Amino acid sequence: MTAGFQDVPPTTLADLLGRDQVMDAGIRPLWTPVPRVAGPAYPVRCPPGDNLMLHAAIYRAAPGSVIVVESGDLDYALAGGNVCAVAHRRGIAAFVLDGLIRDLGEVRAIGFPVFARGVIPIPGTKTRLGTHGVPVRCGGVTVRPDDVVVADEEGVVVVPAAGHAETLAAARAKLADEAATSLDDWERAHRARVEQALAAHGFPG
Repeated sequence: MTAGFQDVPPTTLADLLGRDQVMDAGIRPLWTPVPRVAGPAYPVRCPPGDNLMLHAAIYRAAPGSVIVVESGDLDYALAGGNVCAVAHRRGIAAFVLDGLIRDLGEVRAIGFPVFARGVIPIPGTKTRLGTHGVPVRCGGVTVRPDDVVVADEEGVVVVPAAGHAETLAAARAKLADEAATSLDDWERAHRARVEQALAAHGFPG
């Protein structure tokens, strides 16, 4: 289902899908340069201060999945170096977390992509149940099972599973059109649009 999205920048998808499918700027890569990742979402909800459901998810999500976590907790880490290493070894494509991690140096060293709100050294508990495989909210976006998550240094975009084929086709067409347009052509069209917008407000030419 996600084949082909690896070649599509989040910027292109954002142009097509709009603001509602783009996670807020707080969900960012925790190390760079990070590779672009694309995979089906495996949604997880963790209660604030607890990371049990994320730790369980690394053994339940299929290889290639992007584990997406709703937490919103900025006091405790959802995962550390060993959890990220095991997830990486089991073929998980990335973590996208509305929360924090720890052991960033270890995570960076193994090259495991993590998009999150930041880093804190204290771990959460493992005493409370949340959910797996039901819709969650992460970075202000509703993420459902098998939605396509595409992320790189530009941000995180969620492509609804129901329309992924149409979105991929539109993205490929947009990229092909951009590749066929020279910078001179783009500048001419861009300047014309800018001048038209200014004129509409009575700004002198």
